[in-house]
Amino acid sequence: YFAAPPHIRRKLMSSPLSKDLRAKYNVRSLPIRRDDEVIICRGHFHDREGKVTQVYRKKWPIHIERVTRDKANGQTVPIGIHPSKVMITKIKMDKDRKALLDRKNRAT
Repeated sequence: YFAAPPHIRRKLMSSPLSKDLRAKYNVRSLPIRRDDEVIICRGHFHDREGKVTQVYRKKWPIHIERVTRDKANGQTVPIGIHPSKVMITKIKMDKDRKALLDRKNRAT
């Protein structure tokens, strides 16, 4: 897990889909991606919604817009959230993502 290369980390850094997306695509979870919209389900920032600004594969968290804190010198820094603790509410769709969903579709 900790020594996993980036192409394996991508798959490990997956997030569950919301109920309506799950019903639509018949897929439970997807590897998280930069412009997906998510809602945080656990922790101090739960029930916050936002767009994913960075997927930090090296250190495992994802950064979400407006989930930040102020440092002592006034600078704002993003707070890392683990991808398993968020739920994808809107998928950034492109041809590769579409192919992935068709492949993972459990109904067929």
